[in-house]
Amino acid sequence: MGKLTKNQKALLDKVDSEKEYSIGDAAQLVKEITFTKFDASVDLDIRLGVDPRKADQMVRGVVTLPHGTGKDLTVLVLCTPDKEQEAKDAGADHVGLDEYITKIEGGWTDIDVIITMPTVMAKVGRLGRVLGPRGLMPNPKSGTVTLDVAKAVKEVKSGKIDFKVDKAGIIHASIGKVSFDAKKIQENAEEVLNTISKLKPASAKGTYFKSISMSSTMSAGVKIDQNSLQGL
Repeated sequence: MGKLTKNQKALLDKVDSEKEYSIGDAAQLVKEITFTKFDASVDLDIRLGVDPRKADQMVRGVVTLPHGTGKDLTVLVLCTPDKEQEAKDAGADHVGLDEYITKIEGGWTDIDVIITMPTVMAKVGRLGRVLGPRGLMPNPKSGTVTLDVAKAVKEVKSGKIDFKVDKAGIIHASIGKVSFDAKKIQENAEEVLNTISKLKPASAKGTYFKSISMSSTMSAGVKIDQNSLQGL
């Protein structure tokens, strides 16, 4: 990001780091204070009142964003030959099995999502050391290990994302692009937050949503007033 103009500095001054904004205002502000030359991603950071070290307080799930992510994700489907055409017709970028397993073992990870089948997980499982650290390992809980590979591909391509609370109790989720209008960013954010709300562990005590902020790839974070969120 280059040197800021007077107008850009004035926009940055509009954000009070101590103030909490409605989710709609936050979406508009993030658009206004992003000055990257590329179409930056818009992210939510949600701090939860859970202890991720306890298995019964691990919050993870999937959600389909109503307006998609704005990203053109590259999808690899590892499947048996009888499912290959289905996967291709659904929009998968790469389809196969043994040849791609060999490529991945050789260090190839030029993909965003991998979808596979329960029947071939014995082969795919040995890729854990390569895929695990990159967050690419297929998982039944995220819907990427399934017999209906065509449906899974379509969902990913249409804006389905998965999320998981990290060791610090925070969920990071990419909810769109700065080029989206503020209303679409708001509605994507609300969909993520509503989904996370429904996943509150029964064993989690006290405040569930401790803090929520929205930012773009290189912008400051804008705190969200939880009172502006309906139904949470």
